Amino acid sequence: MLPDYLATSIQNISDALFMPWIVGLLLATGVFLTVRYRFLQVHRFPAAMAATIARQQEGARGALSPFQAFMTALAASIGTGNIAGVATAVVSGGPGAVFWIWCYGFFATSIKFTEAVLGVSFREVRDDFISTGPMYFLRDGLKSRWLAWTYACVAGIAALTTTPFTQPNSMALVLNSQFAIPTWVSGIVIAVLVWLVIVGGIKSIGRAAEKLSPLKVGLYLAGGLIVIMTHITMLPGVLALIVTEAFSFRAAGGAAAGVGIMVAMRYGVARGVYANEAGYGTAAVVYGTARSAEPAQQGLNAVMEVLIISLVTSSISALTILVTGVWQSGSTSTAVVAEAFNTSMPVAGGWIVAFCAFLFGYTTLIGWSFYGEKFLEYILGRRVVVPYRWIYSGLIVLGATAKVDLVWAWGDLMNALQIFPNLVGVIGLSGVAARIARQT
Repeated sequence: MLPDYLATSIQNISDALFMPWIVGLLLATGVFLTVRYRFLQVHRFPAAMAATIARQQEGARGALSPFQAFMTALAASIGTGNIAGVATAVVSGGPGAVFWIWCYGFFATSIKFTEAVLGVSFREVRDDFISTGPMYFLRDGLKSRWLAWTYACVAGIAALTTTPFTQPNSMALVLNSQFAIPTWVSGIVIAVLVWLVIVGGIKSIGRAAEKLSPLKVGLYLAGGLIVIMTHITMLPGVLALIVTEAFSFRAAGGAAAGVGIMVAMRYGVARGVYANEAGYGTAAVVYGTARSAEPAQQGLNAVMEVLIISLVTSSISALTILVTGVWQSGSTSTAVVAEAFNTSMPVAGGWIVAFCAFLFGYTTLIGWSFYGEKFLEYILGRRVVVPYRWIYSGLIVLGATAKVDLVWAWGDLMNALQIFPNLVGVIGLSGVAARIARQT
């Protein structure tokens, strides 16, 4: 058993990085790129919607169809961070954190557009074997081999020590609270199910994501709308509270006592980036695998991905726990969202959240397994692939039984370290993305 002070120490370090450094850097980068691309997420929104159903191009090389790449990106991004992470942001950061999730989501579209464009622009395609990711645009675009290696090392460790812990942890928690399933049992089942897919590589992952991503988003949206509609009279007041608390230095009431604007921003942006992953560089990996010769097409897919995550799935989690008032109940993580759903759909609501949390976490686990594989492969070569898949699956069992505070604290810290080298490349090569954006 790890001592409690360890989680506290890790959380203190990640807090020091996130506020003001990570928060300021992400928001500033998002604003800079949004202006440079002339608010592409607004005036190119119809084209972004059309890009999500675009067919693969004849003769284009890659491992996945553009639609499969889009669904795999959604699968990896829409994880339990959209449920547990957003709930934690509201409970710990107050209602104002929701505003900063939305704010970051809007500007983050430009960051992820850049990552996806660079992922397609700087990739190596040999037969059906794809090498892509920030490592390649840092190495070949920015001409910095040491920065490429640094990113691959940090991101590889992050993928191996965060996702196999955070996702099954939240999945096991909600399965235990709703069905009294021991966390170790959930961990073993999840690990086996993940291994069965990832052992087949990216094409197997793409096929699974293509089927599961629409299901999980549709079910969670339907259930959340029922909760919100049954408490619709509370919605205007909740929306007003979100805005006022986002800029308030005074203490918020209840569970968020003592929370001001800085903490709301810290939790809002931290959980916002955890939910939509803009800034991590993972978009370059998955969109770079698409059978498409048009970087802009994948960039527009990335725009839609962030908007769906930040304005739809994250909003469902936040608004349901706010309109029902359960954010002040003392619960946290996935359990508090289950409470919210149960207020409108007793028993069934908790089951819906449990099933969605399982789908969210499962698809994220299989998507991130590929990310980590490509990061470590860059450093160690193809020989790492098979042992990596076994180790990744094995760590899921440990993640399901770990302490929740330590899991999220470590996730925050590793994600923060991953962001720095990636954003150097994103900003440094934004001229490439700007030129491609103007040509679309």
